[in-house]
Amino acid sequence: MKIDANHLSGPCSCGGEHLLATQICVIQEGALFHLEEILSSIPVVGKRCAVYDENTYRAIPNSIHPRAEQEIILSPSGLHADENSTASVLARLEPDIQVMLAIGGGTVHDITRYCSTERGIPFISIPTAASCDGFCSNVAAMTWHGYKKTIPCQAPLLVVADLDVISAAPWWLTASGIGDMLGKFIALTDWRISHLLTGEKLCPVIYQIMEDAVDSIWTRCRDLRSGGSAAYEAVVYGLLMSGLAMQMIGTSRPASGAEHHVSHFIEVEPAALRTHSSALHGEKVGVGTLLIAQEYQRLSQIENIASLALPYAPVSDERLMEVFGPRLFSACREENLHDCLAQVTPERLIQQWPQIRQIIAKIPPAAQIHQFLTDLKASASLSDLGIPEAALELILEASPLIRNRLTFMRVRRMIRH
Repeated sequence: MKIDANHLSGPCSCGGEHLLATQICVIQEGALFHLEEILSSIPVVGKRCAVYDENTYRAIPNSIHPRAEQEIILSPSGLHADENSTASVLARLEPDIQVMLAIGGGTVHDITRYCSTERGIPFISIPTAASCDGFCSNVAAMTWHGYKKTIPCQAPLLVVADLDVISAAPWWLTASGIGDMLGKFIALTDWRISHLLTGEKLCPVIYQIMEDAVDSIWTRCRDLRSGGSAAYEAVVYGLLMSGLAMQMIGTSRPASGAEHHVSHFIEVEPAALRTHSSALHGEKVGVGTLLIAQEYQRLSQIENIASLALPYAPVSDERLMEVFGPRLFSACREENLHDCLAQVTPERLIQQWPQIRQIIAKIPPAAQIHQFLTDLKASASLSDLGIPEAALELILEASPLIRNRLTFMRVRRMIRH
């Protein structure tokens, strides 16, 4: 399969113009054997640096290691996309490198994406597992001085996904990618609700791309563990289309909502949570999708919200300090200084409540999401992530504060529940 991303660029029926850096995505068995031929289809020349982690470097047969004049192989122990790993790669990167190759999972991609942007050189994406949707996005999910941030960076010129390599990756990596894709049910819901309540721009073309991608995952991947390359192709296609949608809109809005905020909240380890989770990002997103679906569906059972709608009130500094602690307080306070929720009035919320309920009704029932995750042997509860179930209310309350983006979970502060 080849995705020609060029046809997604240009003027759109939404009235905007979408510009994509990614030109082609190749998804096929044995793609790495044909890498040089594929690279010849786009103008990528000059000295190359390939970035791996040690596990990926060993897992890929030497015969299909991409040609590169420099290789940077990172220790997987404690590897994060943060200021330390990016500084290390930039320090080791030879000055005359003209193109970078990210070979691995989401963390290696975010590190490479950031470093190639800093150096002002292009990069090529070579995912080795269907573990996340960030391979061809134009943002990097970074942990910067302990706080989770989405940093604008360049997207890859080309994505080459070898299904032989991806299907041979450990199953839990694929389960993580599926969890990341399930999150689009919530992200799209949040986008539509924000559009209703604040007039935030919503491109129907991008929305449809994402809806089709997540529906494909939902309908085709229940039997993935025995589905062969066709099922893996569907997963990879959905993950890459998610990244292309982010490029089209210029933000992560089509792919990231309240479910991602759950993941990010757990990842930054706020003081009140008192727990570390070693689960992958997509595993946390999958569980976050289930938890948010349960809460959205519970709230949507309210037929008349008139007596329950509250005026906007900011979260106090005292509460931010209590939840996030001294290490994260300043960054979280800055993130919420101009709270997007302040745009919403109780009157607007009451007026749009019937439409909000209809939007939430499009999310699959939480029980079905739980069964889907269970059937795939994926994480399906906070306990599976190593998080106490008793932390649920804290997560529902405080996770929206990790990012100043309007979600229905943030709107929940204006509903007496």
